[in-house]
Amino acid sequence: MILASARTSIADFLSALIYVYTLLIILYIVIQLLFTVGFRPPYSRTTDAILGFLRDICEPFLQIFRRVIPPFGGLDFSPLLAILTLQILNSVVVGRLIHG
Repeated sequence: MILASARTSIADFLSALIYVYTLLIILYIVIQLLFTVGFRPPYSRTTDAILGFLRDICEPFLQIFRRVIPPFGGLDFSPLLAILTLQILNSVVVGRLIHG
């Protein structure tokens, strides 16, 4: 009974971690799109720290997919592939942890 409870707790933690990372990637992409359109917030240490954090967290993972799929005509499909991979990983790993 204790093992089943631990497996469920680990599966819930991994699922939440993947969900939060997916949200961070989406936030990073939306901010990059706003910058492309021309919206730039005025400089402040807070926004610079947030953008630096998002870049440091998301870019290493996205670079893996950019090596596989280069941008096509200015469109970058690597975030889409990264999010899809995270969701597949979530369903496979969490499903295996819960159902054994």
